[in-house]
This record gives sequence, C-alpha cells and structure tokens, in this order.
Amino acid sequence: MSDALARLARAISHHWKRSLAIAIGVIVLLGVAAGAGGKAADDFEVPGAESQQAVDLFRAHAKALAGADSTLVFSVKDGKITDAGPKAAVQGALAQVEKLPGVASVADPFARGGQLSPDRTLASVDVRYDIEPTDIEKEDGEKLEDAARTAEKDGVSVAMRGIVVDTAAQQEAPVGELVGVAIAIILLTLLFRSKAAMGATLLGAILGVAVGQILLAALAKPLGLPEFATTIAVMLGLGAGIDYALLIVSRYREQAAEGDSVRDAVGKAAATAGSSVVAAGLIVMVAIAGLLVIGIPMIGKMGVGAAIGVAAVVISALTVLPIFLGAFAKWLRPAKRAHVEPSRAFRAWGERVTRRPWLSIGAGVALLLIFAAPMLHMRLGQPDDGNQPADKTQRIAYDQLTKAFGPGSNGPFLIAVDTPGGYQANAAPVAKLRDAVAGDRGIVKQGVVAVPSEDGRIATIFATPTSAPQDEKTTKTLERLRDDVIPAATEGTPIAGKAYVGGQTAGFQDFSDKVSRGLPLFFAVVIGLSVLLLMAAFRSFWIPLASAVFNLLSIGAAYGAVTAVFQDGVGASLIGADSGVPIVSFIPVMLFAILFGLSMDYNVFLLSRMHEAYKEGDGPRESVINGMARIGKVVLFAGLVMASVFLAFVTQDDVIGKMFGVGLGLAILIDVLIVRLLIAPAVVTLLGDKAWWMPKWMDRLIPNVSLEGHLVKNVDPKGEPVQ
Repeated sequence: MSDALARLARAISHHWKRSLAIAIGVIVLLGVAAGAGGKAADDFEVPGAESQQAVDLFRAHAKALAGADSTLVFSVKDGKITDAGPKAAVQGALAQVEKLPGVASVADPFARGGQLSPDRTLASVDVRYDIEPTDIEKEDGEKLEDAARTAEKDGVSVAMRGIVVDTAAQQEAPVGELVGVAIAIILLTLLFRSKAAMGATLLGAILGVAVGQILLAALAKPLGLPEFATTIAVMLGLGAGIDYALLIVSRYREQAAEGDSVRDAVGKAAATAGSSVVAAGLIVMVAIAGLLVIGIPMIGKMGVGAAIGVAAVVISALTVLPIFLGAFAKWLRPAKRAHVEPSRAFRAWGERVTRRPWLSIGAGVALLLIFAAPMLHMRLGQPDDGNQPADKTQRIAYDQLTKAFGPGSNGPFLIAVDTPGGYQANAAPVAKLRDAVAGDRGIVKQGVVAVPSEDGRIATIFATPTSAPQDEKTTKTLERLRDDVIPAATEGTPIAGKAYVGGQTAGFQDFSDKVSRGLPLFFAVVIGLSVLLLMAAFRSFWIPLASAVFNLLSIGAAYGAVTAVFQDGVGASLIGADSGVPIVSFIPVMLFAILFGLSMDYNVFLLSRMHEAYKEGDGPRESVINGMARIGKVVLFAGLVMASVFLAFVTQDDVIGKMFGVGLGLAILIDVLIVRLLIAPAVVTLLGDKAWWMPKWMDRLIPNVSLEGHLVKNVDPKGEPVQ
C-alpha cells in the first residue's frame, strides 16, 4: 500500500495543474449528480416497538395522528382569552391556520371540551398535519408561525411548540463550522509557523468535507440517509480532515527539510503519513458504520452517512492534498529547520513517562476514572422543550402549558386500540380500558377520552401523565400501563393484545430500549474489527488489545463529562444549557462509535512513529522517546484542532448538538492528553520487544499492511530510483 500511495502522490504533485483540472471536473460531475439526487425522508421507525405498532395503526386509520403536529398557545395578561376581542383575534388566526397546506385538523379551544386553562387566560390549540413529521419543511413551520402571530392584538400573546415549529427554528447559518475553522487557522499557524502550510492543510480538508457533502446529497435518497447525518458528517469530516491533512503536511515538511526533492518528499509523506491516514480512516469508518447492528434504521443510516463523510476526507488527503503540496512547494519548505525538528519538550516528556511507566499508567487511569465517575448515575431520556433557552417560543409555550394543565400535557400518551369488527362492537371493552387508564395513579383523571376513527376501525385513548415527558415517573407510568393496566383491563375481550401505547414520549422510550438491547453486539463488532485492523497495521498482538481497553476508559470519561455538564449542571450555564437534562438515548452509542474510531486515529499516528523508530534500530524505550519527539507536537495540535471543531458546535441552540459538541470535544482532549501522551507511551515501554510481536499463525492469517514506507525509494522526475 505504501508504495502505491507514494507513486500516486508523486504523479499528482508533479502534474498538479492537470490534477487540479481533473479534481474540479470530478467535483462538478458530483455536483450534477447531487442536484438530481433529491432529499430522503428521515426514518424514525423503531421496528418491533409497541409505539411503532401504534403509529402503523394511525397511518392506516387516523392519518392526522401519525402526521406532524404542533401546539399553539394563546394567552392574555389582563382579562380573559374568552373576552370578545381576544377570542375574535384567536379565531381569526386559527381560520388562517386551517387554510395552510397539509393541515388536517385544528382544534377549537372555545368549543365544549376545548383546551382552556381553569382561569380562562390561556387557550391551547393542537394543529395536526396529514404530512409525516419527516416530510415537514422549514417553510411549513414559518407559515404556521406567521398565521398564528396574526392573533397578537387586543393583548393576546402567542407561543408555540412541536415538530413543525422546531423545523422552522432550525439554524441555517454554519456558526459552529465557522468558529471551528477560525480556531483551526490559529492553531495550524502556531504549529507550522507557515501560512502556506496552514492554507494547504485547510484547503485539503475543506475540499474533502465539500466532496463528502456533495456525495451525501447525491446518495441521500437512494440510501435513505437522515438529514442529521450531514451535520455529523460535517463535524467529523472537518475535524478528521484537518487532522489527516495536518499529519501529511507535517511529514512532507520534515522530508523537505531533510533535503528531499518535492516529488520525493510528497512520496515519502504519502507512504508513511498517508498510510496512517488510510488505516485511521478505515477504523473510524468501521466504528461508525457498526451502528447498523443496533437495528434502528435512523441510527444505522446516520452511521453510513458519517462514514461516507470520513471516506471523502481520506480520499481528499490522498488525492487533493498532493495538488496543493505541488502548487505551494516553494513556500512549504520550512524557513527554519528548527520548525520541523523533533521536539525537545516532547523528548523530555517521553523520557519522564518511560522512566516510571507504572506510575504514568496509574496516574492516567486514576484521572480517567475521576472523569468517568458521573457516568454511574447517567440517566437516559429525551430532553423536551423545558430544556430550551428561556426566551425561545417553545420554552415559553412549554412553561405556560405546564402551569395551566400540568407537566404531562407536553407529552400525552396516545393509546391506539385495534377494534376488530368495528368500534361499536367493541365500545364496552374500550370504555373499560379507558376507565382503567384513567384510574392509574400516574395519569390525570380528567380528560381521558376514547375517540373512534372515521372508519371505525380503531379507537384512540388520549391520556395525560401527571409528570413531565423526561421525568422518570413518566417512564414508570408507561411501563405500568403496558405491563399491568392494559393487559388486566382487556383480558378476555376482543381487544386483548390489540392496544398499543404510542405518542412521542412512548416512542422515545422504545427508542432508548431498542438501543440498549443492541449495545452488546455493537460493542463486540466495533471493538473486534478495530483490533483486527490495528493488528494488520502494526503486526502486534498486545498493542491493539491494550489500545481497545484504554479507548473504553477514555469513552467512559466522555460519558462522565457529558453527564456532569448536562445532568449535574457543571458549567452548563456557560454553554446556554439547563441542568438536570437527561442524556439523549442515542448519544452514548453515537459517541462510542465516533470516539472509538477517532481515538484510534491518534493511536495510529503515535504508534506508527514509534514503530518506525523501532524498525530503524532503536531499542524499545528509545523508539518510544524518539517517536514522541517526532510526532508528539503534531498529535497534540491535531487533538486541539479536532476538539475545537467539536466544541464550537455548542453554539447551536439544539441541546442534542450541544451534547455532541461537549461529548466529542472533551473526549478528544481527554484521550490525547491522558491516553495518547501519558498512558500509551508507558504501555509500549512496558511491553518492550513484545509490543511488536505477533504469533506466527496469526501473522500468516492477517494481511500485512505497511505504515512506515521503508520499501519506498526516492526517484528522479522520470520515475527511476535514485541510489
């Protein structure tokens, strides 16, 4: 592989103008394909879940209950909402809402049974669409908001929440990406002391991210990729892309300082750093694509989309970056040899760590366990609008509804009852079920109603929990309804086994349960394949196993950090988040996939230079020290760049985006500073010669992948070897 990468990079850099034209042509063709691709509908189905069975019944017999919905909240400070002026303003706004495309039903708050607060100062209106939640566009939300706000006269205030409103509020400006790039520019300039090197690194990475986004646009519809996959791909692609380009540019400058020609420096950089990039990228892609084994389409496809984004930046680092190395060659050569010489500070650090390896490992593990401690009380759930910033319309509506109707009004249960033979034939058992549900201690007794569908094939029982959607009490109420109340009330009736608790709150709980059940297989697949790839790269038995163990510790530290910030509130106010927020159910599994892969990135970067020094004749400890001196600074800055890119995403309003940013950003810092620069060198030192040992039977079975490029020879411009 090393030799092939070297030949490719030499050809591209030597004919960089021709290569640039080809690259532009390929991007244009991909852009045309992306334009014809179309958008995929997000798939939030949870196969086999009870809430999914409820959704399927709604889709067949009560389409509005399966569609997108939002809640409009009209309130007055003086007087009552039922006074003539406010009432007319609300009715006028609702008349406009009814005319909006896709709106299937608009509740009348002033009719009998309408949602009016006890003091008559607030009216709540459910707006239901016959459009699937995944098909709602930003324009739909904006139209709903414009229509609802026409009621803002005669003292009426309007707040709103729900899927349609959330879609309208989506942030389009790439604030996180821009902040991340700005910080990366500063860090790269400090590392390279060269604007040309910084520019080549950023251009190579950003073009890779752009190609990845084009590919995702082209493949979104055929593969059914969820929209959030593009956000993850940008976050990952930008961080990993800059790191991959940084590694190759750094190695190129080292070789240039040694006196190699442009072609030879490019070839050596591609053969060594480029091989490491391929190995690291493959591990990241395997880890993320491993999400497919969870069994939830959205998570699996999100992993596929992110893997495509990473593949794009790997390919860019191997094909597009050499173009800039050739174009900027005369400016990329270091102004001072000291800029690329092995770091004396990291050499000293390596000597200190390897002098007392057991102490280094003990200190590192202790730090990781401290960071991981909050994970022991991590609570999975789904943040709701009560976690939005206080000035957001969703938060205002949530608080108003909680005050007027109780916290459970923000996440009611919708119990779909299949009525074989029609509703009338099953009216009595449905009524019995309704009364049993109303009698549960976790359900608000008033307002539990059973409504037949227009075709009479199903009945829907609307029930409001006494607790908030993210409250643990609500989860226990859901479990009690499913395990005890409903089976007991329907036993011996035609609807036995045909009543399914659905609604958004139930759906999120089923999602969490499905993720939990898929974790053991997911962990086994990701860890197993990653270890095999590392064995192939380093011809080592013990190092991949040790790496997997310490990766798990660093991921545990990431879980602890996320729990401490969002659940315990440590520093939450600094990023505009509330405390007491449950950890989104799919965040831990996504973090595991991404972090396990990215941690292996730095593992490959670090170990490849140690292995290279060892194969050049250094002893076990000396190879660690020399490897640290050569690559320590690059690994540190690469980690700082990636952490900055991730942490910049806390600027998003969405709490899920903040969780990803904090989890990934802090985890990368923890992994680089503690695992890679403290624990890993100590472990390799303790292993000694065994670090690079593999049983003969395994050596024959696992393919040999060289990351050091020792067989790559310098060549003249005609491709002939130079002696």
